[in-house]
Amino acid sequence: MGQLINGDWETNPNFPTSTDGAFRRPDASFRNWITPDGAPGPSGIGGFAAESGRYHLYVSLACPWAHRTLIYRALRGLEDHITVDVVHPDMLTHGWKFDDSFPGATTDRLFGSTHAFEIYQRAAPEVSARVTVPILWDKKTGTIVSNESAEIIRMFDTAFNGLTGNTDTFRPAHLADEIDTVNARIYDTLNNGVYRSGFARSQAAYDTAVNELFDTMDWLEARLSNQRYLVGDQITEADWRLVPTLFRFDAVYHGHFKCSRNRLIDFPNLWAYTRALFQHPGVAETVNFEYIRRHYHFSHESINPNRIVPMQAAVNWWEPHNRGDMAHHQNAARVQLTKAA
Repeated sequence: MGQLINGDWETNPNFPTSTDGAFRRPDASFRNWITPDGAPGPSGIGGFAAESGRYHLYVSLACPWAHRTLIYRALRGLEDHITVDVVHPDMLTHGWKFDDSFPGATTDRLFGSTHAFEIYQRAAPEVSARVTVPILWDKKTGTIVSNESAEIIRMFDTAFNGLTGNTDTFRPAHLADEIDTVNARIYDTLNNGVYRSGFARSQAAYDTAVNELFDTMDWLEARLSNQRYLVGDQITEADWRLVPTLFRFDAVYHGHFKCSRNRLIDFPNLWAYTRALFQHPGVAETVNFEYIRRHYHFSHESINPNRIVPMQAAVNWWEPHNRGDMAHHQNAARVQLTKAA
């Protein structure tokens, strides 16, 4: 592990924690926006117009934050408009590297870089930043547009509609407030909660993180007992922000990050919901479980010093989920309750 300090790579073996041992995730460094006409977005500067072939996405198939952007790229019809490269799953002394020796990984086909930190240096030679993925690169101006996944998926959701002709959105205006409320809880306690649990450096910090995490999973299980998706009966941004964490839960977070009270498959509604999203057209192709397991177990030496990648239990991700029959099941349950009364 390490980071860029004034443009130079400096090795730092420790994850960012506070004095109480709690994991703290730093903010992203680049916060510009692609817009239909290049006008400035909510943050950063303007000049990034939606154009086919102009932008390049760097991702890790292990990273749940980067995974969001791959899902949106697939579902919003952007695969012919935005090129992509994939780092190697091993994130070691010099961070993410480019090496196509592992299935699913590629070289850096734009610049021939050996490590992702070189992309940051190319964008800002004296930058001080953690080198994270996703990285959204602008080929025209030669800089990073954004490395904030939550904002990249919103760009992908609407900015390229003029190219794709698809005017659907995963963030409809009438649901935006509820989506934001759901996102906020899930981000802090579950998306980031698995890391807060796994990288905690004190028992108290771990206890706080893991209890908040499972409180949220219990809340989700109850919420999904009477509705198909997180915000009603349509897939929204809230679902696509959550599910990359769920895809990884039993494979790595349950054991590797000590999120061990329950497995995902112990939550009937949440597990069926996760399978439904995995089976959504275009999504399964973005998931690589061997790559995911290799990254976490091999890269986190402080957690797994012998770098042993454990055996994975057999899981049928294509088992019927029956989430499309929610209304039928709810009505049947109500009839049963009425008869019992």
